[in-house]
Amino acid sequence: MMTTTWSAYVEIERCANGVGRLTLKRPQALNALDLGMIRALTDTLLRWRDDAGIVAVAIRGVSKTGPFGAFCAGGDIRFFHQAALAGDARLEDFFTEEYALNHLIFTYPKPYIAFMDGVVMGGGMGISQGGRCRIVTERTKMAMPETNIGLFPDVGGGYFLSRCPGFVGEYLGLTGVVVGADAALAWGLADVAAPAEDLPRAWEALATLEAEGAADFEATWHDWMTQAGWRRAGARSVAPLAEEVNAAFGAKDVGAIVQRLQAAGTEAAAQALAALRQRSPLMLHVVLEQVRRARAMRLADDLRMERDLVRHCFHPHHLGRSAAQSETVEGIRALAVDKDHAPRWSPARIEDVTPAMVAPFFDSPWPAHAHPLRHLA
Repeated sequence: MMTTTWSAYVEIERCANGVGRLTLKRPQALNALDLGMIRALTDTLLRWRDDAGIVAVAIRGVSKTGPFGAFCAGGDIRFFHQAALAGDARLEDFFTEEYALNHLIFTYPKPYIAFMDGVVMGGGMGISQGGRCRIVTERTKMAMPETNIGLFPDVGGGYFLSRCPGFVGEYLGLTGVVVGADAALAWGLADVAAPAEDLPRAWEALATLEAEGAADFEATWHDWMTQAGWRRAGARSVAPLAEEVNAAFGAKDVGAIVQRLQAAGTEAAAQALAALRQRSPLMLHVVLEQVRRARAMRLADDLRMERDLVRHCFHPHHLGRSAAQSETVEGIRALAVDKDHAPRWSPARIEDVTPAMVAPFFDSPWPAHAHPLRHLA
């Protein structure tokens, strides 16, 4: 077995049986992605995509206690904060290259197996949701929590959230709540649940299973999981989201969602409403529009839309604000820099957001021929 390190935080292995294995090794930051990690993953996946000797790819993360236990907590938000304030051009590169990586994974022609153990949030969802085999465990903590930092569920979030059953996508995208394995399976965000204690054995099995090509390997791997007794996703439904909460997130706008949750009078509705009240009011409106537009979009178009959105998030000129005054910089400050958990959102209330504040987020800053993701098919 040959190991090559392209990034200090990514271990790359090519096994003798043709399986490529990727390990995220930044446990002190819950494997949060930096630009070097994104480039290492992209370069490796592109090489392996065109290598007839590679039959499948698997990816995992490590925790402070050893292999597995944490997958990926998302992008490096402290870097986002510093880069935005400094006008660092690498911030633009980060999102362009991250979204291109997400597209590569979603369209990968070989089995891509993601071990979604522990924290799987934001950018961690972006490098796992496109996989053919998405494995969760009893330790999985899954979320798209971006509204908590004045951002939106990017990395293709509009695409995969909008394809959840019912109005689960709106619920997850707006509230940013953390869910476990059962919800992930029920809502189409995972394919199989495994006991966490089985993962080391599975990882080693990937290096020993013999197969003639990608299709044969995929069948062999499925047989291995079946023999291991892992639980497959069943028929998709809106459960376990409470019926009144699902109905509320189907309302026409954020104000109407709030009204329905208030009227429901249940504990589940109250919890969802409490979550909304903590998020950026402006971005709640943006996210609702994002998810609903994405429902009718192809992946590439959704990622181009999200690239437009993230540019406006860090350059909110249409609101008369600088980068330092953006919801995103403020949200990151409150959560990860000053850690006072008291973001000063503007507007401060859901009811004070106007359509004129939201609509320009969806205007592309680039003509189509110059869009940074114009080459995505």
